[in-house]
Amino acid sequence: MAQFLESARDIAREAGALIAGHFHKGVQFELKDQYDLVTVADRASETLIVERLANLFPKHSILGEEGGQREHSSEYQWYVDPLDGTTNFAHGYPMFNVTLALEHAGELICGVVYDPLHDEMFSAELGGGAYLNGKRIHTSAAPSLETALLSTGFPSRKRHESVNVHFFHQVSMCTHGIRRGGSAAIDLSYVACGRLDGFWEFGLKPWDMAAGLLLIREAGGRTTDMHGGPVSLYGPHAAVSNGPIHDELMGLFGEVFQGRYRYPLTLISPKE
Repeated sequence: MAQFLESARDIAREAGALIAGHFHKGVQFELKDQYDLVTVADRASETLIVERLANLFPKHSILGEEGGQREHSSEYQWYVDPLDGTTNFAHGYPMFNVTLALEHAGELICGVVYDPLHDEMFSAELGGGAYLNGKRIHTSAAPSLETALLSTGFPSRKRHESVNVHFFHQVSMCTHGIRRGGSAAIDLSYVACGRLDGFWEFGLKPWDMAAGLLLIREAGGRTTDMHGGPVSLYGPHAAVSNGPIHDELMGLFGEVFQGRYRYPLTLISPKE
């Protein structure tokens, strides 16, 4: 595993330098479907990562966001997001990353999230702990939702259709606040190192969360779906936390799923 993790770090750092170079020059973007942006940096980064992984581990399967993939009969599967936070990147908003994770026989065994603008390398391996730039990290000690800071995300151009607005409102009313950074892998990493106490989101892809889930587990946190059950890389939603607040958060989510709201949404009067 040490070889896998060290290779992932090296590749993520190289790809991070590539996308940072594009960021500082400025890049045009295009739509890869009705809603989602893609840039030349996404594609160049994925090409680099897939080539490096294929050379180092020719029998491993690779699944990348931009379609760069290789399928083999090996039990090893890489998940690659060459530029997580593309919308941020395309608009010059400085929050994006490169993330890679490796799964063996269905179990995540190592993962990295690299933020090139801040030169922060989050890494973890199964049973070996979680680290930020070589220093061991742990989730926070926040004991309750009322002491917690959380984050979430919304699908681009679908915010008005997303049921997440209901969860957002309820959580915002009973915590220190919610952040919406636009990069799921960084949000997950921030939970792992204690900068955030929890995170949830609908509609994430395997490459968005694979490394982050392992980071949080190795840092002492909890990872489930939004009902409190086992989280799947291919499931409809995910929820993570430092641990102590998790049951309380699941209780709140359970109420929202049932259409019950602790904090009714009040409309502002036109006179106000």
